[in-house]
Amino acid sequence: MSATAEVTEEQSRRERELIASVPTKLWVGGEQVDAENGATFEVRDPSTGEVLTSVADASPADAARALDAAVAAQKGWAATPARERGEILRAVFESISAHADDIALLMTLEMGKALAESKAEVKYGGEFFRWFSEEAVRIAGRYTPAPAGNGRILVTKQPVGPVLAITPWNFPLAMGTRKIGPALAAGCTILVKPASETPLTMLYLAKLIQDAGLPTGVLSVLPTSKSSAVTGPLLEDPRLRKLTFTGSTEVGRMLVEKSSANLLRTSMELGGNAPFVVFDDADLDAAVEGAMLAKMRNGGEACTAANRFHVQNSVREEFVAKVTEKMKDMTLGRGSDPDTKLGPLINSDQRDTVAELVDDAASKGATVALGGSVPDGPGWFYPATVITDVPGDARILTEEVFGPVLAVQGFETEDDGIAAANDTEFGLASYIYTESLRPCTTGGGGGGDRHGGRQPRRHLRRGRAVRRHQGLGLRPGGRQRGHRGVPGDQIHCAALGSAGRSAQATSAEAQQQHREGVALLAEVAEPLQHGHLAGVDQAGSALGHAGASDDLRHLRPTLDGGEDLRVEAVDLLAQLGDLGLGGGNVDAGVVGGVRSTHVDSSCHDVCRASR
Repeated sequence: MSATAEVTEEQSRRERELIASVPTKLWVGGEQVDAENGATFEVRDPSTGEVLTSVADASPADAARALDAAVAAQKGWAATPARERGEILRAVFESISAHADDIALLMTLEMGKALAESKAEVKYGGEFFRWFSEEAVRIAGRYTPAPAGNGRILVTKQPVGPVLAITPWNFPLAMGTRKIGPALAAGCTILVKPASETPLTMLYLAKLIQDAGLPTGVLSVLPTSKSSAVTGPLLEDPRLRKLTFTGSTEVGRMLVEKSSANLLRTSMELGGNAPFVVFDDADLDAAVEGAMLAKMRNGGEACTAANRFHVQNSVREEFVAKVTEKMKDMTLGRGSDPDTKLGPLINSDQRDTVAELVDDAASKGATVALGGSVPDGPGWFYPATVITDVPGDARILTEEVFGPVLAVQGFETEDDGIAAANDTEFGLASYIYTESLRPCTTGGGGGGDRHGGRQPRRHLRRGRAVRRHQGLGLRPGGRQRGHRGVPGDQIHCAALGSAGRSAQATSAEAQQQHREGVALLAEVAEPLQHGHLAGVDQAGSALGHAGASDDLRHLRPTLDGGEDLRVEAVDLLAQLGDLGLGGGNVDAGVVGGVRSTHVDSSCHDVCRASR
């Protein structure tokens, strides 16, 4: 553990200079202004608990000023040619890339994550501006004959109007860029209320956006320690037209209730309780690598982090031994220390919550195999922890831990594993390790994004498939289109089957393999027709290599009522079963790994249709 590692004078000087360069006032209508009453609140370093700086503390009156500015700028920004809007977004992407080191360090200082994690977030977060700079010019309408043949229907899309974005502390940059990017691309003005724990990154980003040429009034940033008091009046104002929120289910539920009076469009990405299921036929080494990615990304402080590990009893002991060795390598320390792999938690409340969940499980019979106690010293640290033999009544199986704790529970049969995975009110993500496609396609994991294969990859094109208490209004990014009334499961499979098998086959063999693959994916589609999976996007692929070049886009089952349910065979490519189908791009990780990236407020979401 390097939590007590000394900070060099050079490093300290750089950190002080960076903090001093960050705007600390409100960003209202393109200008830095003090809060109405001059109030400020402190931003602290989670690794020490010490104050980094103080920022302006917005009041309801400040929020009203920001909305006034957004309303005044809305007409002009909506009329700005899409190409110009796209060029501004592209300039922001370039600026984020040029300032990547400063943004990464700033995130680490205020949020605590290891610097390598922050650098990855800068790259990930910046991509939303690049992607939507290209999508700004692709917001299309529709022109069709009337069904009765007596006229023509013209549908155009217009910006919905001012947007309120409420962002969380765990990804201070990316959760903002994924909301700001599509809103600006669609021609909407936007107000951003960052988490009070991490406002500095968003204030820094606001300056970069303004410097890129964004007109005055289009973007405002409102840091505040009084979130409800500031956002409440905004939600009641009929001039606000959309709300996008990432955070807890409890807060999301309250925001939806408040926004219902004005029938606001909403995008809610809420809590998760992702299962990680390992069957006895899985490649355990691959499963352990996937577990580390799914659990320890962002120090476990991610909504898609694997929260509970269900491992078939015949391989459970071996899995626990291997993953414990990996967890021992997670060096705990200050995020800016180059040796650190695991930084502190965001604050003392979160650290105490994690400790309570571990203590609760241990008191009910769980075995603490690694970690499990709060270390001495300053800062809000909690070590990488493994607990096994977790009983069914442990709180950690039903509550989102949001920390570096890997909790393992055994199961006997495949049906037991699927039932355990589905025992949740959430449907954000799930991870399944097996050599068989069946558990991936028969409802295991409670819906949402399911991952199967080898290495995680992120794609801005993908949307977010959600169910139950995880959220609503989340639609695919890019040009994909889902149906609002059909909750979607996205199934990402890769490298299932005989992992090392050669794909060099004769043309006749390839054709036979292709036929068998089509039959297999037809079976995958079967549950869709019977309502087991109400999916709008399902990862499959061109089954290519060795002459098998046809894709599977003709598989188009329908739901009751005739709603076309498109099954896109997009990246499956992996070795399906024992067919030896190789080649191509592997998409999203061993049912493990981190999700394929999604966009919760696509351009499609922030436009309204007019006829």
